[in-house]
Order: sequence, then structure tokens, then C-alpha cells
Amino acid sequence: MERRELGRGRQALRRGGRLSDTRAFYEAGYSLPDAAEAQRLGRWRALGARSKAAHARALCARAGLEPGSLVEIGCGDGALLAELRGLAPVLDGFELSAPAAEMARRHVPEARRVEPYDGARVPAGDGEYDLAVLSHVLEHVPEPAPLLAEAARVARWVLVEVPLEANRSAARPGKRAEAARIGHLHAFDRAAVRELIAGAGLEVAAELADPLPFAHHAFFAEGRAARARAAAKWALRAGLHRLAPRRAERLFTVHYAALALRRG
Repeated sequence: MERRELGRGRQALRRGGRLSDTRAFYEAGYSLPDAAEAQRLGRWRALGARSKAAHARALCARAGLEPGSLVEIGCGDGALLAELRGLAPVLDGFELSAPAAEMARRHVPEARRVEPYDGARVPAGDGEYDLAVLSHVLEHVPEPAPLLAEAARVARWVLVEVPLEANRSAARPGKRAEAARIGHLHAFDRAAVRELIAGAGLEVAAELADPLPFAHHAFFAEGRAARARAAAKWALRAGLHRLAPRRAERLFTVHYAALALRRG
């Protein structure tokens, strides 16, 4: 990724950005000139997709939802869409970054439609889908409310997943800098996400929070000592989250997923 392009993209994102700035940022992110780094980040996205797909399946099972059609809005390189195979017979994906959309088409060749879109209006009719998925998208967009409302327009059910970064650990300067580097514009807590969901005319039917398994914590750890530190961190967080989940959300970042139904 060219440093000059990334610098301009980060500055635009920090200012709240426009969709054109956001598009440039992610087009650069999916067009890395370093092949080894691109492959490593591809493996990271694939690892994340497995946990996100598990969350989606668990929530659909809890709500008794068996969708006939599914659209992922902000599908990236298609890693999650590929993991969602079998959840619905019809899969579509839309993505702001054209290079990522091309990757997704190759990744999920059986999908009906995988296309770039303008980031504002999903090119689909009202109620065209049973389920719309916005997984780790809302924290990246300048205005999450209109995009969530758009998801509710095209689907009766909407699945939202975000990292809950309004916590003590994520408030540290180094963590804030890392979140900005990867394009996070918002630090949500559970209440803020539920408020956005309600504002889109949706009602939460099922929800879950996950501190993530060891593989996520250890992915970027290099060497025995780093992996040992990652293991200790994972064990502490997993234990605290199991004993006091709401307190854990105030202390460190967990991933929060909610499946919501359009009211009326």
C-alpha cells in the first residue's frame, strides 16, 4: 500500500470523511503491492470470517430464521460471504471497493450478484432479501445510520456485527491510533449499537458478544514469548467475559452481533 495514498485516506477518515475518501482508503487496502503482506491479511480476513459466520448461524438458529436470500453489504474480498454458503440458497454481495468486489467474485463464484456500489444506496428493491448482513462495516463508514436504514429497506431481517471499542483498553492512545490506522471512525458500546438499530426501524431478536478465540489473539504474535503473552491475554479475557460479560465489555473489546427484525 502506498504510504502517500494511505496518509491521505487516514486524514480524510479522521475528518469524518466523504464516501469518495472512504472508497480510496479501502481500494488502496485491497491493492497491496507487497504480495506476502496481502496474503497474510487475506488469511487474517479468512480467520475473522469463520467467527463472524458462526455468529450469524447461531443468531439465525436462535431466532428460527431460515433465509431464502441473503445480501452482504460491505462484503470486502468475499471471505465472510464464502463462509455463509448454505445459510441461504441465494447470496449477493455489494462492496464500496471495486478491487475487493472483484476478489469477492472470484472467492464466491456461485453468488448471484457481487458488485461494487456507491456506498450509499444498495442497488436492490425494497424487501428484496430475507436477510442483510452488515458485519464490521458500521464502524468504518462516516454515517452509519443511513447505511443501516438502507439495509432495513432491502431486507426484513438485518444482522449487525461490530467491535465494542468504547472501553478502557481501547481508549489507550496506542489502541486509538491502531483503530484509526485500520479505518475505524466510531467506537461503539452495546447501547449505541442498539440505538442505531432502533433508529432504523428494527427490533433486536437475538444478540451475542464474543471475546474471540485464541487464534485471533495469537495471529500477529511472532515468537514463543509473544504467543505466550497472547495466550495469557486470551485466557484472562475469556475467563472474565464468561464470569461478568457486561463488565468485560467496559474493560476490553469484544465483538457484538445482533440480529434484528424490521418492525411491522
